[in-house]
Amino acid sequence: MMKFRFRRQGNDPQREKIKQELFAFNKTVEHGFPHQPCALAFDPQLQLMAVGTKSGAMKIYGSPGVEFTGLHRDAAAVAQIHFLQGQVRLLGHFLDIHVCVCYNVCDVVSSASRVTVLLLLRSCDLLCVGTEGGGIHFLDLPRLSLRDNQSLLLDQVMQSVPEDYRCGKSLGPVESLQEHPKQPGKILIGYSRGLVVLWDLSTCNAEHMFLGKQQLESLVWERSGSSFVSSHSDGGYSVWAVASGNTYTHQPVSSSIPYGPFPCKAINKILWRTIQSGGGMPRASYGDRHCVTIQQDKQHVTLDFTSRVIDFFTVHTTDLEHDYDDPKALVVLLEEELVVIDLLTTGWPSVPPPYLAPLHSSAITTSCHLDNVPAKLWDRLAAAGNSQGAQPGVRHAHGSWPICGGKNLAPPPRQQELLLTGHEDGTVRFWNVSAVAMTPLYKLSTANVFHTDCDPNDDPLDPTNDPEALQEEEWPPFRKVGCFDPYSDDPRLGIQKISLCKYSCRLVVAGTAGQVIVLGLSDEWSDHTVDVSTVDLLQDREGFTWKGHDRLEPRASPAPFPPGFQPLVLVQALPPASVTSVMLHAEWNLVAFGTSHGFGLFDYHRRTAVLARCTLHPNDSLAMEGPLSRVKSLKKSLRQSFRRIRKSRVSGKKRPIPTPTSKIQEANAALADQEEVAPVQRRIEPRSADDSLSGVVRCLCFADTYLRDGTHHGPTLWAGTNSGSVYAYALEVPGVGSGRGRPGGEGSGCVEAVLGKEIQLMHRAPVVSVCVLDGRGKPLPEPYQASLDLATAPDMTNPHSVLIASEEQLKVFSLPKVGAKTKFKLTAHEGCRVRRVAMVTVCSTAQEDYSETSLVCLTNLGDLHLFNVPALRPQVRYDCIRKEDISGIASCVFTRNGQGFYLISPSEYQRFSLSAKVITEPLCTVELERPLETHIRSLHTNTSGDTHQQGVIMSGSPEKERMRELERAHLNSHRTPNRTGEVLQI
Repeated sequence: MMKFRFRRQGNDPQREKIKQELFAFNKTVEHGFPHQPCALAFDPQLQLMAVGTKSGAMKIYGSPGVEFTGLHRDAAAVAQIHFLQGQVRLLGHFLDIHVCVCYNVCDVVSSASRVTVLLLLRSCDLLCVGTEGGGIHFLDLPRLSLRDNQSLLLDQVMQSVPEDYRCGKSLGPVESLQEHPKQPGKILIGYSRGLVVLWDLSTCNAEHMFLGKQQLESLVWERSGSSFVSSHSDGGYSVWAVASGNTYTHQPVSSSIPYGPFPCKAINKILWRTIQSGGGMPRASYGDRHCVTIQQDKQHVTLDFTSRVIDFFTVHTTDLEHDYDDPKALVVLLEEELVVIDLLTTGWPSVPPPYLAPLHSSAITTSCHLDNVPAKLWDRLAAAGNSQGAQPGVRHAHGSWPICGGKNLAPPPRQQELLLTGHEDGTVRFWNVSAVAMTPLYKLSTANVFHTDCDPNDDPLDPTNDPEALQEEEWPPFRKVGCFDPYSDDPRLGIQKISLCKYSCRLVVAGTAGQVIVLGLSDEWSDHTVDVSTVDLLQDREGFTWKGHDRLEPRASPAPFPPGFQPLVLVQALPPASVTSVMLHAEWNLVAFGTSHGFGLFDYHRRTAVLARCTLHPNDSLAMEGPLSRVKSLKKSLRQSFRRIRKSRVSGKKRPIPTPTSKIQEANAALADQEEVAPVQRRIEPRSADDSLSGVVRCLCFADTYLRDGTHHGPTLWAGTNSGSVYAYALEVPGVGSGRGRPGGEGSGCVEAVLGKEIQLMHRAPVVSVCVLDGRGKPLPEPYQASLDLATAPDMTNPHSVLIASEEQLKVFSLPKVGAKTKFKLTAHEGCRVRRVAMVTVCSTAQEDYSETSLVCLTNLGDLHLFNVPALRPQVRYDCIRKEDISGIASCVFTRNGQGFYLISPSEYQRFSLSAKVITEPLCTVELERPLETHIRSLHTNTSGDTHQQGVIMSGSPEKERMRELERAHLNSHRTPNRTGEVLQI
């Protein structure tokens, strides 16, 4: 019998087939704002926008759900992007690598002469390439072949310039190229020194020269072609008349420096539409501003952003018969966000973005996912979010999104999904992640619960709150636009953990200073005082003194709370250390929380503390110091700092802006101190009992199960620590449990907690997760799911078990005796340590009614392991995150339906799927004016058949057969279907 017991199981073909129908790993879509954008383009015919980044990524956006992503194989920064209008093709220039998308032009442009500007003619048959040396090369499209003997060199231009204008100086690099709006074949050439040449491509002669003397930044034509505007480095612009018969023009018709003759930031781009200009602010007083100015007749506003302006464009009519462009929207790409201004609405309000919202408006500190959100909760959150846009001082337009190209072919989402992100400034943001577009739904702020160094109604970035600033900033008319704000009033406000019950609309958020706030959803404004309770986790233990930051001071007077989640009670843990875990059970009105000192249990219905347990070891000296204790400057008022900055503007110093990257790195460093990455090992070594931070509570779990005996089940609380300890408490909750509830109903008694079991893992490895399984080996349903018939009732007739996941192994114990049933030593087998654990349910692609519940583990090596439950047999393994990406591993969150999110940058989430059936990815089409067959034939003709020379590869995606069916379905309707994942010849 022994030989059968230890015989190694072979591969079961039937099981392998089932696994293929259940599991499949795909990175599907990137949510959020592109990291380090550096180029912008817009196709007015197809209504598509392209964004290029410093990492070589090019992302194309249209209507919500229409997204395409490409990545350059050499990760070179994208310098410029141009659409071949109406052709779903891009032309890109990459820094350090002189590449146009799908073509290599190294032979055309010398490596010693850097490309400064590209001009693609409207006919899309000629590309003009301006260089740093002042030369211009002309390339025929689509082959990008150099036109023989037609390059315009600087010497040719210098020969036509008057002698007194030369003065022995070079004209400088080519700064701008613009095609004549009415006469194809004529282009404006602007040189850095100020010379502007109207060049006729057909005769290869200079038709007109405009002898400017100021440093040139950009050019733009007036729509009729009778004049153009030049912008300059002193912050001014000039209007030049294009008159026939004259060879030289020495002076512009008019010139203007909008804000006086001061040393100014350059107007780096100017558009004629309503006249929008970037920059143009006096450095002496506004050197730290990032602005775009809009002028139309007497209307004038200077949009003030908190990050650098990359580029902008207007969405306007493309009909050449119109006398005016009639712009309807201004799109501004900033270093940290995208802002769209409605130019048709009085006051020029901003348009809320359906995608590309800055997730990192304040640095992300935690995240939480909810699937299958009830419609009632969803509607109430959406209403609360809409009311936030109507608050005083917030300008939001109600018009439609102006970038509306393409068509989203994805079916409606099967369910509504929410991603909650906690931030350093004490806010929780609710995002709609049901589909490809990640849309902001609602924002909750917890700052008004406390007195902080800065009053929440006193925005230090808002000059209207500073009387001194009002006087000096009355002109120009500044308006703060955008939501990116890298400052935090008080770092203690940072959100560390979130727990939400979607059925009772109860929310718990826990922060850096030991604050645990229980909130309820309300549809009306409310002014009330928040109840405050304290829970001392040290329980007056001698020999321990808290050396960290102070607790936040709660408001003693009533405070106004807008519609949405409003605080009901504040539970303050003492010492005020950062909360490391939190768990809500709304059906029992209980919330459990843990810190580096212990864990507590609170009854928020009766406002009473039920339990406080200290988990400290005598040698836990680091637990006595908070993560902020060494940063002395954090106690200073941010408001006072801003006043000092305003007073010292004459010194010309710029204020330092802490980037979200640095914030994330600080958070990761603090996390790395708690979760030290282990080297690859095959042997499990016991850990010392006096390791620092051994008392950190890593996980909490509520369960209705058998703990005291095998006859009576009831509520229990489980807590796991960094030292491998698991504490199991039996709870007496009135009206809950079999034979243990108190008579008289809910209000007749108080909740009590009695220690039932205490488990110590052999090697003292940190406990990552605790999950109780019912008699069928399935996880217990969420609160209210069983009572509302939203899930199958748990099996209470057969013995239960508990699955405990540590950093080194997975173990299943029987209940109530806590006897070991099965285990899997992940460290000994794979040489890695567990960082994240979740229970996921994956559905079969072949059988509608078949699904399996699996345990998914993310390790410190960035790979994913799936095990069946409760046998813990390995199913599949996937490489997901680079092992060097500590931030990505620490930020990973799983969904219950087999998907996941992790940060690939401070502003972007990568979405992935472990399920072969549930995949959220772009599925879209773009309409063309010409037949698809012609478009495809031209692509194959132009690419010379060498895919290794293409330069751009689109990201991977499954289900190509379904893609081919879509291609066949849309072939006759002259559409080009596309989806993220196909290798595109752009």
